[in-house]
Amino acid sequence: MQLNAADTAFMLIATALVLIMTPGLAFFYGGLVGRKNVLTIVMQSFISLGVSTVLWVTVGFSLCFGRDIGGVIGNPFDFLLMTGIAAGDIYPGLEIPVYLFATYQLMFAIITPALITGAFADRMTFKAYLTFLVGWQLVVYYPFVHMVWGGGWLAENVGVLDFAGGIVVHAIAGMAALATVFFLGERRASEVEPHNIPFVALGTALLWFGWFGFNAGSALAVNEISVLAFINTQIGGAFAGVTWMILDWKLQRKPTLVGFCVGAVAGLATITPAAGFVTPQSAMLIGILAGSIPYTAILFRQRKNWDDALDVWAVHGIGGVVGILSLGLLATKGMNPDGADGLFYGNGSFFVTQLVGVVVAIGWAFIVTYVLLWAINKITPVRVSHEAEHSGLDDALHGETAYVHAD
Repeated sequence: MQLNAADTAFMLIATALVLIMTPGLAFFYGGLVGRKNVLTIVMQSFISLGVSTVLWVTVGFSLCFGRDIGGVIGNPFDFLLMTGIAAGDIYPGLEIPVYLFATYQLMFAIITPALITGAFADRMTFKAYLTFLVGWQLVVYYPFVHMVWGGGWLAENVGVLDFAGGIVVHAIAGMAALATVFFLGERRASEVEPHNIPFVALGTALLWFGWFGFNAGSALAVNEISVLAFINTQIGGAFAGVTWMILDWKLQRKPTLVGFCVGAVAGLATITPAAGFVTPQSAMLIGILAGSIPYTAILFRQRKNWDDALDVWAVHGIGGVVGILSLGLLATKGMNPDGADGLFYGNGSFFVTQLVGVVVAIGWAFIVTYVLLWAINKITPVRVSHEAEHSGLDDALHGETAYVHAD
């Protein structure tokens, strides 16, 4: 394979687009939390830009895309410290440099653990978060990248498809989020309403903009599949946002900006695994499902009094599961010959395959995350003190405040 200039330029842009999603997430989450904790959750996203990069270039890329070991993980020595790669090396099966492929995949590694932070907002110590950030990638994220995208068991032996991260990003992050909620328990502080809705809108805009790189870029080339993923991304986000707003209007009596923004993010998450495998008409249906099923999951979570602060489990966990199972129903080789036909196209076995992937993701992410938190808590307290939670984590943990006159 030789380098394709158009594909390389496209993937450079897509990589930058996915990078901007993490600051977008910081604004999105930062607007949803209280005034005393905004810098803490923003920092949790930004620090992943640094720590996850260090981990990825030392061992992460090799664990994800090195030679297969037991179907679960890659050889840690194949690309240790990014060695054994020349600037002109082309990634097998593609027409882009290995360095570019590695950097694009790095952007997914950065944002995935940052997604989880919305669930335990206002409650986790920074030292515990740093430990969690490293440990969770090693024992949850990297194995799933390898199993689904790196030639591992779920893709090669089971036949699971995941275009851009329904399992690899959203489902495992959402289920890990639920584990953190159960481990940490409820918040004690009273600041539970969004403190800056324009921040939420800005974050949504950056996330939506970046999501075109997230999904269309997952074609890893400029072709009809990248275009298909591009339009399906827009459809999924828009249909879900409108559906969410309608439900808010009907049930809460008023349409809200926060509701539309959260619904749009749910739609973008849900269309992600199917974006390059389904028709635009199917993307419309997936968008409606994304605007209604995660909405219902939030109502269920509220009845159960699970304190998932920013509804990561419902939006990303349930959204990712809905997307993966929808792919099992609606995938068609008529749109992507490298994909599969789903149940609605005469292939019921593919739906079962996707169901297996979902079950493995839910079980692994939840159980391993809970055990990881238990282990971290033996080393350093995971939950902040009563005093820190009352005064706000920004000042207590970082000695900074977002607003000079914050109470």
